Amino acid sequence: MSAASKAQAQHQTKDIVIDEVFPHAVATIWKALTSAQLIARWLMPPTGFEAVEGNTFTFKTNPAGAWDGTIHCRVLEVVPNQRFAFAWKGGDEGNTGYGSALNTVVTWSLTPIEAGTRVRVVHSGFMTPTNDTAYRNMSDGWVKVLQRLDAISGEDK
Repeated sequence: MSAASKAQAQHQTKDIVIDEVFPHAVATIWKALTSAQLIARWLMPPTGFEAVEGNTFTFKTNPAGAWDGTIHCRVLEVVPNQRFAFAWKGGDEGNTGYGSALNTVVTWSLTPIEAGTRVRVVHSGFMTPTNDTAYRNMSDGWVKVLQRLDAISGEDK
């Protein structure tokens, strides 16, 4: 087995999965998920965002070491009022802990139910142990993000 194969075999992936029910219509939540102005309010301001498959956009967060804080994203899937997925890449190979190289996918799934909408977000592909810091931080972060998404979805627009 090559050194690269051994290194890859030692890595496992973890996913962040959050499943919530919001008392809002699917179309209302979809609008919040796919509007740059609204994303800026519940997540971070995106640059170049359009909910179109193949579109690339960025978010900017706190830099660390060799990483400038830019999160590079690419829209992977858009199924109106059902699924929205995008690649989420950031960090730098030279960093450990916060700012380590990250190559993940964020997938939103919306399901209409009697009480409103089941919202499921899966942030997948965290490599262990390299991305353990990002996994811990973002596990807590996505809970807060969903609370803000719920609040913004409940506003009169």
